[in-house]
Amino acid sequence: MITTADFKNGVCIELDSQLYEIVEFLHVKPGKGPAFVRTKLRNLRDGRVLDKTWTSGVKVKDVRIERRPYQYLYKDEMGLVFMHPESFEQITIPEEAIVGVQFLKEGDMVEAMINAENEEILTCELPAHVTLEVTYTEPAVKGNTATNASKSATVETGAEVMVPLFITTGERIEIDTRDGSYVGRSKE
Repeated sequence: MITTADFKNGVCIELDSQLYEIVEFLHVKPGKGPAFVRTKLRNLRDGRVLDKTWTSGVKVKDVRIERRPYQYLYKDEMGLVFMHPESFEQITIPEEAIVGVQFLKEGDMVEAMINAENEEILTCELPAHVTLEVTYTEPAVKGNTATNASKSATVETGAEVMVPLFITTGERIEIDTRDGSYVGRSKE
């Protein structure tokens, strides 16, 4: 059990039989009345954000969450199969639990959040940016650059991304996995 004085960003707690990660917190001591803590909590199962205010000194059940690296191997009927790089143990993670799954390719490293008490996989995150090759995009039309125009491009994983007009088929681009946006050309 922890109290509101122990709140920090990244601490995981159990609230109403759901697991939440503290995204933001603020201790407030008004001139009149008791102190309280405002928090933003992210549900680890569905990603929804909840605002909650606590009176100071309230006890909450904390949950030990481990972040473990895994390498993506292949997809089967049960989900996506990953391997731990040191122990070589293989686990299957459902596609719904992976943020940015459309940008995942074989051999990529991800970070899985696992409840240490029961070894349950909560979420799985790709790195913030990935580098992928453009497999198809329409050629740019000359003179169509008056504004920040963009076009659709298909990358090697099959995902579609909006890119600037100057990107051509075969180029390697960097993509933000959180929102699927174009970041820039790859420097590799």
